[in-house]
Amino acid sequence: MYAIVQTGGKQYKVAEGDIIKVEKLAGEAGEKLTLDQVLMFKDDNGIKIGTPLLQDARITVEVIEQGRSKKIIVYKYKKRKNYRRKQGHRQSYTKIKIDKIEA
Repeated sequence: MYAIVQTGGKQYKVAEGDIIKVEKLAGEAGEKLTLDQVLMFKDDNGIKIGTPLLQDARITVEVIEQGRSKKIIVYKYKKRKNYRRKQGHRQSYTKIKIDKIEA
C-alpha cells in the first residue's frame, strides 16, 4: 500500500513506515501532523486517483527532526566585466515518518 502526497510544492511516493525529508513544516520533534493533499492511493483493492485530490484521504505523520541541509554556493560571473557574486544558501527541511495512510 502506498500513496502519492503533495507537500511543499513537490510530490512524494510514501508507504507506511517510510522516513522522508520534505520542505519545512510547522511542528516540533515528536509532534503528529496530518497531510491531506493526497493525489493517489493504491492498496490491495485497487487504485484511487484524485481529480486532482482525493477528498477522504489523509496521511498521519510524525515529525522526527527539523534541520537545515548542506550549504550550496550560488556563484554568478560575467567574463571580462569584473562581475562576480558569491552567495551561499541552506534550505530548511523537516524529516518525517509516515505513521498511517487512510483512504
